Amino acid sequence: MYQQPIMNGFNPQPAIDRINSQMAELERQKAQLQQPMQPTSLTQNFQIAPTNREVIRYADSMEEVQRDMVIGDTPYFSKDMSIVWVKNTKNEIKTYELTEIVPKDEKDVKIEYLEAQIAELKKGMIVSESDANVDESVEDEKSSGISSIRGNKKKQ
Repeated sequence: MYQQPIMNGFNPQPAIDRINSQMAELERQKAQLQQPMQPTSLTQNFQIAPTNREVIRYADSMEEVQRDMVIGDTPYFSKDMSIVWVKNTKNEIKTYELTEIVPKDEKDVKIEYLEAQIAELKKGMIVSESDANVDESVEDEKSSGISSIRGNKKKQ
């Protein structure tokens, strides 16, 4: 008994099959992780409440602005966009006057500069002519008055 070789010993095949199946399962999991994830289908419904800032409000006069109730600072524009009233929650109203700013190119700037120079020169000519007229009339009056006074004093 002791000398007989043991033939019914260990069969490694089931252990190899089990290891191979575990390796195949791990390879399958690895492949799934490397693939980009498909986004899940989500449905999101948002209802956005209207705010005062989304709409431009127009008013014809200050009285219309005073009548409206506001939640926050609210601008009111006149129809021609020349005046804006800003009303806050305390019913305080600030009034601003709007002017359009037209961008000017180099030619427009040069034309305005030259027109200003012409206007300045015209103003200078008018002032110098009026000064000349005033000087002449003052000199005539002074000279006639002085000569007559001196002449009267010398004769006396």
